[in-house]
Amino acid sequence: MANDTQSSAPLSVFIDDVRHIVNTSNTEEEVTARVAVRLRTFLAEENAVPAEFCVPREDRYVMYPLHVAPDGSFSIASAVWNVNQGTPVHGHETWGVVGIYSGVEREKQFEKPVVPNVPLKCLGTSDWHPGEVTVCCTTDDDVHQVECEGDQPVVGIHVYGADIGTLNRRTYDPATGEVSWFVSRWPSAGGSGSGSHDQ
Repeated sequence: MANDTQSSAPLSVFIDDVRHIVNTSNTEEEVTARVAVRLRTFLAEENAVPAEFCVPREDRYVMYPLHVAPDGSFSIASAVWNVNQGTPVHGHETWGVVGIYSGVEREKQFEKPVVPNVPLKCLGTSDWHPGEVTVCCTTDDDVHQVECEGDQPVVGIHVYGADIGTLNRRTYDPATGEVSWFVSRWPSAGGSGSGSHDQ
């Protein structure tokens, strides 16, 4: 697949800035903090995300690749959930920063289990609105569930510390702690497909 979608000018600059942050940060904490600051300013720009990357699917969520670094060091996606769509409880296996472009995302956070096959502990629920940014995951704290909240689709800009469309990740049964593995694959060039599970 191509490394970039057809980018808007704000998106092209954002991609370049994230690349610089990733290449010049020394720790995961530093990179996520710097990406979060830059993502807030990106979300405030007019027409930051091209309209074709804000279109929901009727059957399930879609995650459009906006940029995948050739070395796999980071990726940027536009994740779109239609009304009443959401994810299973899942992990990421990398750091991630998420900002809301439009709509409202409801996030339920869980404590990352250290013992297999025990029920997950819910840490609480947050609603994220346009312009708001969160460090959604780090390598040691990355279990959550998200869904569209409200009567309009939610569009989130997700920045991850890996090619999230090829990364093998965990999904959890919160009642039992049972783990399954999945890859949230990028859509095909024709726009069909969105991967096995989530964001």
